Amino acid sequence: MNPKNLKYHREHVWARVEGDTAVFGLTDFAQESLGDIVYIELPEIGTDVAAGAPYAEVESVKAVSDVYAPLSGSVVEVNEEVVDAPELINEAPFETGWLIKVQLADPAEQDDLMSVDEYEQLLQEEEEE
Repeated sequence: MNPKNLKYHREHVWARVEGDTAVFGLTDFAQESLGDIVYIELPEIGTDVAAGAPYAEVESVKAVSDVYAPLSGSVVEVNEEVVDAPELINEAPFETGWLIKVQLADPAEQDDLMSVDEYEQLLQEEEEE
């Protein structure tokens, strides 16, 4: 189930905005589609990320995939636990499986993200294709 307090991007990533910072992660749909995640490469603290652009790489038993930033900003924290134990993304993508925390460049960008209802509509449309 997708939490209602998050904002979603069509690349199956989420953002939890907390003032002028945001936590990023993969959605349940993304981790399920990838299968068992065995490796993740995250950016270093201080790296700038841009909304809609890849900022990380995740490797699963199925494939290597880019992870896209839902919002723009500068990385202020990296979830080292996920680097050491990438299976946390599969186990709890919205809790312990978060990826990075970002100082937002433009908090108004979050207006371009989807609510949980809009995101679930997107998932339904993709299923129908």
